Amino acid sequence: MKILLINPPFEYTIQSCQPKILEEGLDFLPPLGIMYIAAYLEKRTNYKVEILDTQVEQLKYNQIKEEIKKRNPDIIGITAMTFTIIDVIKTAKIAKEINPNIKIILGGPHVIIYPEETINIPEVDFVVLGEGEQVIKQLLDNISNPDKLKKIKGIVFKENDKIINTGRTEFITNLNVLPFPARHLTPYKKYFSIVSSNRPVTTMFTSRGCPYRCLFCDRPTFEKFFRARSAKNVVDEMEECKKMGIKEIFIYDDTFGVDRQRVIDICKEIIKRNLKIFWDVRTRVNTVDTELLKKMKKAGCQRIHYGVEAGTQKILNVLRKGITLEQVEKAFEWTKRAGIETAGYFMIGSPTETKEDILKTIKFMKKLNPDYVHITITTPFPATDLYRIALEEKVISHDVWQEFAKNPLPDFIPPIWEKEISREEMFSLFKTAYRSFYLRPSSILKKVLQLKSWKELLRKAKAGLKLLKI
Repeated sequence: MKILLINPPFEYTIQSCQPKILEEGLDFLPPLGIMYIAAYLEKRTNYKVEILDTQVEQLKYNQIKEEIKKRNPDIIGITAMTFTIIDVIKTAKIAKEINPNIKIILGGPHVIIYPEETINIPEVDFVVLGEGEQVIKQLLDNISNPDKLKKIKGIVFKENDKIINTGRTEFITNLNVLPFPARHLTPYKKYFSIVSSNRPVTTMFTSRGCPYRCLFCDRPTFEKFFRARSAKNVVDEMEECKKMGIKEIFIYDDTFGVDRQRVIDICKEIIKRNLKIFWDVRTRVNTVDTELLKKMKKAGCQRIHYGVEAGTQKILNVLRKGITLEQVEKAFEWTKRAGIETAGYFMIGSPTETKEDILKTIKFMKKLNPDYVHITITTPFPATDLYRIALEEKVISHDVWQEFAKNPLPDFIPPIWEKEISREEMFSLFKTAYRSFYLRPSSILKKVLQLKSWKELLRKAKAGLKLLKI
């Protein structure tokens, strides 16, 4: 049996709640989810597994069709996120046109929220719920036996037009048992990021789940159970990446710093092995201190992405961030002092937030002066408490996300919280926020002085042109 795992394109991505996705075409990062699935199948089965990353290869649909024909798979697995579901469906349709007998399996965040809506898509044969490594092996081993499939936890399929949902599988508690992602099946030398001068880069998970309960996040609903890999296991994977010629690792944990001692142990293991590789993390301002940051810098930490979200305590409290403005300022100060780059994530348009509040956030953002900022308009995504409240308070009139899941159309516009500020004014403030931060003379000079190559100059210039157009 031959399995082809596909990272779908972004050609029909639904219109963002932002006027423009600034990072589009500026970052190409590897698809961790399907790399984990591929690795598990390679290690635990005799199936032939391939990965097709249409994004980094920048394939058009006619080229995707030729790739599927050439590879001639029996099974196609596709990662499905809500904002890429149209591309997922189009990819599945192309596969079925080539060979109606190809079985299509979807996994990813979208199908967990909308399993029945997804299995009702004509081209979809199976849905995998939750962490798929162990589930998909059982599914493939029994794919032609409906009676056995009914006993496998974590799948959805149809039998005589009746939907069979076996319920979500248990979390994998010991992440150390999972093989390292199958980077060798991807064009791993092609991956890069606008924020890094190192190439190639890769992505990594050292933990799964998040114990925090932010209003705008679906983790409190689906993945609040935090599980972490051991320091040795993490650094073993880093060492494997180094041997492949990878220069920097983007650690994509929801919150890297949940377990302080584990972070210290990872740093100690890197230093003990004298492993020279750069890495960056995403964490919270209340998980760092000066001692920890010094240790991270010594171990090669290049950059820390902090979820700040707002520049007023009022909105931080509304979003249930559980942090203070003072903690934010200290974390950024300490991080800079340790010699680590900073990236700040901000949101505008949260519940009860006024124009004055947003202007205070912009002012606070400039005061922090991180190396990079990422700004979004607060969006009530499905399976979040923010979306539930928006429906309860009639800020959103009906369940538009479920409606979209049932009938995904490219002209769908994601809802935003428009109770205090109109969409038009929100977009204007969004542009003001980005431009007022990045187009400051001090910010431009800083970026110029940091340039290390002509290629980096071209990438940053491209980003700057996009910024001017939003």
